Parts: sequence; structure tokens; C-alpha cells
Amino acid sequence: MHVSEVDLKVDSFEALAMPLFEQLYNFAHWLTQDREEAEDLVQETYAKALKGFSSFRLGTNFRAWMYRILRNTFLTSRTGLKATMTIPLDPDEDGPELAVEHETPETLLFERSNRDLLQSAIDELPVYFREILLLCEVEEMSYQEISETLSIPIGTVMSRLSRARKTLRDRLRPQLQGRTTAGEIAKGTNHGL
Repeated sequence: MHVSEVDLKVDSFEALAMPLFEQLYNFAHWLTQDREEAEDLVQETYAKALKGFSSFRLGTNFRAWMYRILRNTFLTSRTGLKATMTIPLDPDEDGPELAVEHETPETLLFERSNRDLLQSAIDELPVYFREILLLCEVEEMSYQEISETLSIPIGTVMSRLSRARKTLRDRLRPQLQGRTTAGEIAKGTNHGL
């Protein structure tokens, strides 16, 4: 049986690309914040990647290459252009970290509520902060992989990640501190009552 070079390329592309489908969809969904737009973005990413597969250099990071195509496709889309137009101010205040104790039904309720707060705060972040948090914390990419994916220096990856975490912390702190008293009461740790 004779296999053409085109068939071989399509087969090798499929073997490399299909295991990344779920991860790429999750990243697209976080970027677009819309299921249908995420599906379209992933579809367009795979079409562009297949078309440009001949330009992929073997021995380089295929995963980072696919993420870079997805990100660039997003940034040139109408949604991506809209999302990248805002620039946040970065306040410089750091406060105390909140302590975590053993789980009770009440603390589980607070955790679920806090998870919703976290998701909401992440959704409000500018795209360049959301994407770097997702790549680092959810996709567990190394700084090098993130650097390759976003086409930015590693120093920029580290500073942007630091600023993203700080912005997220600053947005969450006032809401979480308001809940601390109720949480302490639920845990039985507010001995001043």
C-alpha cells in the first residue's frame, strides 16, 4: 500500500493535534467567555494549523504552536480586539493572606461561594491576564511554554503572571474579607463573640 506524503502529513497532524482538543477548547472558552465562539475559534485554529502544518518544525513544541495559533486567531477576531482594548490600573497594596481551616458543611458552602467569586473575578480580568493565569494554573504550562505560546519573553511572562495574580487578589480581597467574619463564626473561631 502506497501512502502519499499528504496522507502522511494529515495522519501525523491528527496524531499530534487531536489529544490537545479539550485543552484548546477550554482555553478558547476562557478567552471568549462564550461556548459557540469558543467552538468556532477551535475549529478555525485546527483549520489554520492543518493548512500551515508544513511550516511546523519537528522537534519544536507542537502544543505551544497550537496555542499560539489559537491565541493569534482570537486576537484578530472581533471579540479578541474588543477584549484587548482595556488597560487596568495596577494598585500596589498587598494585604494579609486568608487562613484556611478544616472543612465543615458551613465552610464547604463558603468555599463554593468563594469559587463563584473567583470565577467572576477571573472573567472580569483583561484577556492578557486571563490567558496567562489559565496557561500557568490550569494548563500547567512552564514559563518557557507560555513564552513560546504567547510569543513574549519569559520575563514578561513572569511579570504579567505576577500582575494578574495581584489584580485578582486585590479584586477578591474586599469581598472575601467581608465574609471572613461570617466564616469565622461558622468555624467557631471568632472567640470575641
